[in-house]
Amino acid sequence: MKTTLEIGLLLYPGAQLAAAHGLSDLFTVANRMAAEHTDADLPLLRVRHWTAGDDGELRCTLDSHPDADSRVAVVVALPCIGSLPSTATLQPFANWLTRQHAEGVTLSSVCAGAFVLAQTGLLAGRAMTTHWSLAKDLAERYPDVKVDADKLVVDDGDIITAGGVMAWTDLGLTLVDRLLGPTIAADTARFLALDLPRHSQQYFRCFTPHLNHGDEAVLKVQHWLQRQDARNVSLPAMADQAGLGERTFLRRFQQATGLRPTEYCQQLRAAKARELLELTNRSVDQIAWEVGYQDPAAFRKVFNKMVGLSPTDYRRRFGRRSAS
Repeated sequence: MKTTLEIGLLLYPGAQLAAAHGLSDLFTVANRMAAEHTDADLPLLRVRHWTAGDDGELRCTLDSHPDADSRVAVVVALPCIGSLPSTATLQPFANWLTRQHAEGVTLSSVCAGAFVLAQTGLLAGRAMTTHWSLAKDLAERYPDVKVDADKLVVDDGDIITAGGVMAWTDLGLTLVDRLLGPTIAADTARFLALDLPRHSQQYFRCFTPHLNHGDEAVLKVQHWLQRQDARNVSLPAMADQAGLGERTFLRRFQQATGLRPTEYCQQLRAAKARELLELTNRSVDQIAWEVGYQDPAAFRKVFNKMVGLSPTDYRRRFGRRSAS
């Protein structure tokens, strides 16, 4: 008799229905691909949708194989593209996930689903990812969790987390690989015209300066750096703009922005370089000079470290067609 493995999709209030149905379709395709390998004894994937009733108890609202006898293998906390519900609203879902984990179920999340997972307390001292724009909020709400938003998928064995809103495709293929093997994962990806799971969302991340910190002297410098594109600036010049001594300026700037002045300038320069790589045909050396680097090799090294791709690879992936 064929083994059936259940994948539960957790539909907390506000969970993205597109991800629920997309994952359901992805696992349906995986089953079809697996069925073509008649010589292999591969399990059947059963998908069930779970949500909470008025009494807080979780109930199944959709079952792809209602007559199947299965054991739960994985539960996925789906992404949310609206406002995340309160911790009180999410608590019944967190409690249910905790019980599932205690029974040997692998827990996973996509994007904002990481908040539901973190609320279980099972991630204390462990690494997880979420959408890059949510990383700061996640780390502040759950300070005992190691948030690594540069990674698109963090596979930590019994807990797997995925980053961006559309990273459900990467998580889905990761789960197919784990449950049905790499051949079926590759077949599924090919059929759906998807890349096999990516590992980084670093190059999707946009630098958003923190400006509402209340330190007027630091804000004045930030606005000045923006006008200058952080080119040809120095610590003494920044401190002078702020009207502060260098040591005081360093302390207050890092406290206000979360970055040292050098790191902040690198972020501004990298953002400008990304724009030029995407929209112009200028050479990498020209762009390096335009954003304030006299040494193109140094620019390439810094850009690669901050963005996760070399300037040439970034342009190849995100540049306009005429730039390729």
